[in-house]
Amino acid sequence: MAAKAPLEVPWIDAADLAPVIVFLASDAARMVSGATYDVTGGDGANNAA
Repeated sequence: MAAKAPLEVPWIDAADLAPVIVFLASDAARMVSGATYDVTGGDGANNAA
């Protein structure tokens, strides 16, 4: 599976999600509304709409 992921990350670990969660819980994200953050290690690039 690592060969398929653009960033060569075989799976997402909790440590990979933590920075996004901390940001969204902080005052820095006070103006963020209705946004989607894909923490996929680049795998979302394979899922073109």
